[in-house]
Amino acid sequence: MKRKISLLPIVVILAVLALLNFYVFGGFVVLFPSNNFLLLFSGLVIAICISFIVALFRFGNRNQDVFFKIAVHAFVGFTVSEILFSIILLIGDMSRIALNIAGFQLTERIYGFSLVAAIAFILMILLFAYGMIRGKYRYRVIKQVLFFDDLPKAFDGFTITQISDVHSGSFDSVKGVQKGIDLINQQASDLFVFTGDLVNNKSAEIVPWIPMFSQIKAKYGQFSILGNHDYGDYVQWPNADKKHENLDDLKRHHQKIGFRLLLDEHVTIEKDGDKIILAGVENWGVGFGEKGDLNQALARTLTSDFKVLLSHDPSHFDAQVKNHPSKIHLTLSGHTHGMQFGIEAFGIKWSPVSLRYKHWAGLKEEFDRYLYVNRGFGFLGFSGRVGIWPEITVIELRKK
Repeated sequence: MKRKISLLPIVVILAVLALLNFYVFGGFVVLFPSNNFLLLFSGLVIAICISFIVALFRFGNRNQDVFFKIAVHAFVGFTVSEILFSIILLIGDMSRIALNIAGFQLTERIYGFSLVAAIAFILMILLFAYGMIRGKYRYRVIKQVLFFDDLPKAFDGFTITQISDVHSGSFDSVKGVQKGIDLINQQASDLFVFTGDLVNNKSAEIVPWIPMFSQIKAKYGQFSILGNHDYGDYVQWPNADKKHENLDDLKRHHQKIGFRLLLDEHVTIEKDGDKIILAGVENWGVGFGEKGDLNQALARTLTSDFKVLLSHDPSHFDAQVKNHPSKIHLTLSGHTHGMQFGIEAFGIKWSPVSLRYKHWAGLKEEFDRYLYVNRGFGFLGFSGRVGIWPEITVIELRKK
């Protein structure tokens, strides 16, 4: 069934882009006052926009090929670079207005701001190219040591490796993925957990990668949960039975990999006579389906039990987990990907996803309960990562 695409949003987008490009062109003219530049710049913008529109209609026909990827990624990278250019240029224009108000007569744009904006534009283009070629497989290991008063003594020093959001349907490099798998196993953690979104939409996406993910081993087992993409909610199915069959197949694939899938249930991890509870819920997220049943997952556990919860969407923590009467010591989530774009350097931590999620990556503590949000192992939509690199988390539990 062909997806209908409304022309109104396209017209609005084109109008906004026209204004954006008009402003950007005005900044570039300060540096390149030539008619040849006008023709070159205009031709490039028109080519990128037309390719993007054609790609949208091809997407409506589910024909996502090399052209689709090139067109969409060129549009995204170029537009983000133009927005950065415009922000710097706007700062320069506001400075010029302020100086004019102060009595200085500046009739033309300040050259320095246009130059800085142009450099930033080029650097952003290069960053997007790097993110698509290398950045999406630039795995980094982030280690956290967490201290608890009531951690059972035998689990002092117990380690958990977490990954999230594999999105296997997006993978395009066996070598790149194997690099991540090897890095996971190198951590030699006691426990391995996966916090949802094994596929983009369909269970078949993981099949070619099952042998690779089956390499993941941990002494106390490998456990997993479902994410919002795993249910097949974002594609059309011939009927409800086909959709249900897809989910059943995916559950079997978890088993083939060697992951024990936790569906609103818990297991007891025992070590030297002590125990901790590992619970997992089906996807529960504000705006992304509230399927999970936390109470069912914790049924027959004690308030005094030390608990680790796997819950795909971090919004679940604020909505239910942090105030739950049965204390959940640590919640492990994913889902956000850090939007695969942002900055985490020089003390700055920002991503556009922060507009949707107050806590979108890393560690958070509230009411003496921890939430850790993994930045994701794979990628979706944008076939790359810029500034927010794929993550393998290693958490060490320590007793105070």
